[in-house]
Amino acid sequence: MAFGDCGHLWHPERAVAAAQAAVAQALTEPAVSLAATHGASWSTKLTAAQEIPKQAVADTAAGGSSTATLTGKTLKWKLSFSKLTGPATAAHVHLAGMGKAGNVVVPLCGPCKSGMTGTATVPAAIVKDFTKHLLYVNVHTAKNPAGEIRGQLG
Repeated sequence: MAFGDCGHLWHPERAVAAAQAAVAQALTEPAVSLAATHGASWSTKLTAAQEIPKQAVADTAAGGSSTATLTGKTLKWKLSFSKLTGPATAAHVHLAGMGKAGNVVVPLCGPCKSGMTGTATVPAAIVKDFTKHLLYVNVHTAKNPAGEIRGQLG
């Protein structure tokens, strides 16, 4: 034992143990964060009210649902919808928080039919966004090319 600069007893063995614990935590936190998205699942309700920008052709009766499971970088998804203004021309996962429009980051289908399922590869840089509520599913139609129904993931 020795005295530190502030006059307290200094225990080298405690300092070493604390340093080892800090290193172990620094090495395992990224793995834990990545593991949090391993096998994570989401279910979201798709509505016209969530669309940003608002629909070009108003259709408040349109709705649907989406389920997704992310394992590593593989996204397994199912998409259901009804009462759209016309056939679904495409569906994607976009990057943006609630109330904002964002770019397509994962294409799902196009054209799409209700009840479709599939898999998609998620870019590594986007995987972390699945746990941050920064992604949404958007279904597009010819009358509403910017999106007819939307649901935030997370």
